[in-house]
Amino acid sequence: MVKLSTKILIHGLSLVAGAGIASVTIVIVFLVINGINNESELVLNSSPSDQELILSNTIKSILEAKNIPFLGDPNAPITLVEFGDYQCHFCNVHFHNTEHSLLENYISTGKVKMIFKDFTIIGPDSVNAAHGSHCAHDQAKFWEYHDILYNNWTGENNGWASSDNLLRFAQEVDLDIEKWSDCMINAIHSKIITNSSKEARDLGLTGTPTFFVIGPDNSITKIFGAQPYQSFEKIFDKELEKLN
Repeated sequence: MVKLSTKILIHGLSLVAGAGIASVTIVIVFLVINGINNESELVLNSSPSDQELILSNTIKSILEAKNIPFLGDPNAPITLVEFGDYQCHFCNVHFHNTEHSLLENYISTGKVKMIFKDFTIIGPDSVNAAHGSHCAHDQAKFWEYHDILYNNWTGENNGWASSDNLLRFAQEVDLDIEKWSDCMINAIHSKIITNSSKEARDLGLTGTPTFFVIGPDNSITKIFGAQPYQSFEKIFDKELEKLN
């Protein structure tokens, strides 16, 4: 994955308020790991179940959060939310096999904005890596650090995300090391990481990566696993048709 500076992308520090889910009727589509052809639709009426309300309210909260790192035009009609763990094998597969094409064809063109959320389920190094990225975000380099983590992935709980390596990554993306180290030592962003994992559990997630596509009409499509580019393409193009 090329670094952010060469992606010709717009990135920001907060999403505009009011991007939440306001409509009463919400379409939720679930895609299973073995392919997009198994999709099924559930259209909610004005009396959704508790589980459906949790889904819509949690997604709304994510979209309205302040100072959340995202890529793309803040006014893009579609939002892609990824829940990932930097130690996750299939998250790494998605990063290397699919994400670049999504960035090139949908995010850099203003059609989709992307949010990355932590779901740190593999081990302590997952939490430390997530913390490193948020400390980098304090210096407006979240995505550079996000990229360098995935570009240096070598497995799960094998030490590649050790404290020494996380520091080296911070140096390689030209962070102010004193500020970044202070952030790490004081665990300044622990609450953000904990709350993000709680949101994942509230959404019923049990693994990573898991994605939510929020369309221009506030429909929600949930995608399990490292699906191929064509799966995302089909969903995005279907949502973009709603604009015509």
